[in-house]
Order: sequence, then structure tokens, then C-alpha cells
Amino acid sequence: MEKIDVPRLINIVGEDNVKTDPADLYIYGSDSSVHSARPWVVVRPGNTEQVQAIMAFANEEKIPVITRGGGSGMCGQTVPVKGGITLDMKRMNRILEINPSDVFCRVQPGVVDDDLNHALKPFGVFYPPTPASSRIATIGGEIGNNASGVRSVKYGATRDSVLGMKVVLPDGSLVTLGARTRVEATGYQLHKLIVGSEGTLGVVVEATLSFVPIPKFRCLGMANFDRLEDAGQAIADIMASGVVPSMLELVDSVAIKAVNKTMDLGLPEVEAVLLYEADAMVKEAVDHEINAMQQVCKKHGGTGLTSSYDAAERAKIFMGRKKLFPALSKFSDVLSSTSLADDMAVPYSKMAETARTIHEIAERNNIIMTAYGHCGSGCMHTKILMEPTRQDQWESARTAVAEIYEYVRSVKGTTSAEHGIGISKASAFKAEKSDSLDLMRNIKKAFDPNNILNPGKLMDAHEDWVTATDLRYTIA
Repeated sequence: MEKIDVPRLINIVGEDNVKTDPADLYIYGSDSSVHSARPWVVVRPGNTEQVQAIMAFANEEKIPVITRGGGSGMCGQTVPVKGGITLDMKRMNRILEINPSDVFCRVQPGVVDDDLNHALKPFGVFYPPTPASSRIATIGGEIGNNASGVRSVKYGATRDSVLGMKVVLPDGSLVTLGARTRVEATGYQLHKLIVGSEGTLGVVVEATLSFVPIPKFRCLGMANFDRLEDAGQAIADIMASGVVPSMLELVDSVAIKAVNKTMDLGLPEVEAVLLYEADAMVKEAVDHEINAMQQVCKKHGGTGLTSSYDAAERAKIFMGRKKLFPALSKFSDVLSSTSLADDMAVPYSKMAETARTIHEIAERNNIIMTAYGHCGSGCMHTKILMEPTRQDQWESARTAVAEIYEYVRSVKGTTSAEHGIGISKASAFKAEKSDSLDLMRNIKKAFDPNNILNPGKLMDAHEDWVTATDLRYTIA
């Protein structure tokens, strides 16, 4: 551990909330990505004043600070590549206010997504971004990554639900950004800038969020396609038809095989499955949209069409998609599922071509990749299935990731739809945003002149994700 005034930190938060044991540092040195690098110390603040004192100390001593929520990020955003203080925000987990009349709530950053929605449910409303990791993901982490989930096609991502926030800047000062109103035209929308900044500009200590009514009616349907191209055309036509699905998901053949093997679901092993959902306060509106999506699927060769309003039936239909991520780890006894090029977004018309290209790149590089995702938002998820103890597999993965992102840029897609950049996608991000990197660096300098907040990320991240940190695998 680098020299750091641990007693001063203990004086701020108490001895129980400062961790220096090597085992703790090891755990806090990784998230859900492939990356690992240990902090010098872990500090767990319990209130805004403690965050301010920690930041003032760190800024004075020029110590890196990495803000951390649930650790569910897949790209290494909270991996402390420069060491320093990992600021664990989970103690700040209070729901401060639920205001149904004005349609907002105020929460601390350590509130877990599912816990917030559990508290909102008696009011007949929900907070919609909800990523797949909602059981552990915190609101602060979701703000840092501009997270979203399966219903982003209708309800948007985190940025669309954030009205305002309180942020501690690197020098320890506290600023209030945004408002509690649905619209605001008072200068720069700095709270929107904080969303997606991956902890590089400030520490969110309170967020004001909007919510929406829980629909009275929700129907989920499924269609099977023998050709990826037909599924892709169905996606494009659905999104161009005027229908606003609350969910539109693509699952490919690799993913289908994985969930069948793991859960014995008996899904037809076709090239693609589309899951489509509509919700509304009026059943007739749902009927209209489900029927319209079914007709589009039929037009493009969709078979086995089924749909249901029943919650248990919907859960059964959706089970394969819901359990897909863990199921991929069981695809083979020797292959591990790794998150690398895992959440690009492309135009609707390129969804099927993207999925096909991913499989071609994987085959060319002797690895297995799946293609699935929130196709209604243009988001394509991938996972690389490989033997992580083999150096040649990492080299193959490095080549495949570069080829995938080169293709994504060629069709005017973007590097990340919802998981952020972190370490894993830094090179692709820089290639995509090459003409605005200096502008981002100037913004970073204005907020953080001493570069203490999550240094070595985004525009300043290492070019090669394989060698940027230790990998959480033993390579032969």
C-alpha cells in the first residue's frame, strides 16, 4: 500500500469503515469485468459531510478516488488502475422522499434499484431504467454508467429519469444540479453531464428521480425465426411502424443452446427468437400493439407465435432471456463467459447484420460469441466464450473485439449502449470519439484539476485492455 494517512480517514468515518486488510483490497480491486487492480484503502462514508471531508483530504494529497456502488459493472469502471481510495457508497442507502404529487423521489446513491422499486410499488409507480443487475446495482452506479435495461425502448435510460442531484466535487464542495421539475431551461444541464461520466467528475450524494405509473396491462409475446436476417427485418419494421413496444429482445442460437442446456427449457433451436411486449393502462391499446407486432413477425417468417397477459406465463416465456447471462457460463465445461465487446448499439436496420458479423468474427478467431440484446433500443449484447487460461485465446479475443468495433463504427453505431466504457472499451471509445476527446479532457480538468477522480479511465484509459490491468484469470 502506498503511503496514506489512514488515521485521518478513520477520524472521518470511524475505524469500522476503513479497510486495509489485503483480502478486502483484493475483493474491492475488481468488479464484474475481467480486470483487477487493488486500491490502497477502502473507505465507507455514511453521509454527505463525510464524503466532503474525504474528498478535501484526497484533493489536498492528490490521492486517486474511485467511487463504487454494487460492483456489478462489466467494463472495469471501478477498478482502481492508479490505486488510491475506493469510496464504497453502499452505506448511503436511504430513500429520502417519495413525492407522488410531483412525480419524483429523492434517494442516496447506495439505494439498490430493486429496493427503490419495492418502496415505490405501493404508490402504483416504478423507476424504469432497471438493468439486469437490479438486485445489486445501486442508483449511484446506474447514474455513473447511464444504465438501462429491457424496457429502455419505451422508458429510456437513467439519464431520462434523472431530474437533479447533489454532487461533491473533488475539492470537497457541494453543488446542487438540475431541479425537481420535469423541464428546465436554466443554463448548462450539468446533472445530465454527470450521468454517464463513470465517476470522473464528481461524487453523487443525492439524486432526484422521476418515476412512471405501473401499467395495468402488460402482454409478452414470442416469435421464432429460422434466419437472423428475417428477425432483423422484423425488428426494423416494428420500430418503423409507429408501435412503441415496452420490450423488444433478440436471442440468438448460441444463447438458445445455453439456456436449453442449463434450464432444459426446450426452446426451438432456431437462429433467432424475438420477445416483444406491450404495456398500457388500457387493454385495448395493448391488444392493438401486440397484434401489430405479431403481424410484422408473420410477414417476415416468424413461427410459433405465442403471447400472454398472465404474469406466470410471461415469466415462463421470458425465463430464457432473464437467465441468459448466468446460463452462458454453463455453455461448456471448459469455456468461460467474459464481458468484453458486450453492449454496442447499431441502427435498427443493422441488428441482424451485426449479429451475423459477430458470429463470423468469432469463428474466424476460434472463439464462440453470442449475440442478443435490447434490439428495440438498437443495443446488441455479446459475450465471448473462451478458455481464459490460454494466452492464445486472449489474443484471439483482442483481435475479435477490435474487429467488432471496427464494424460497429462502419455502420454508424456506438461503442456502448448501457454498460459504459471503463477499461475494456477504451480503445474503441477513443476511435469513435477521436474529434471530441480533447473537449472531454478540458471538461474533466474544469471539474477535477488535480485528476484524482477515477484517473486512467475514458479518454485517458490504457489503449490495450488486455495489458491495462491484471486479469482475473491465471494464464498459462
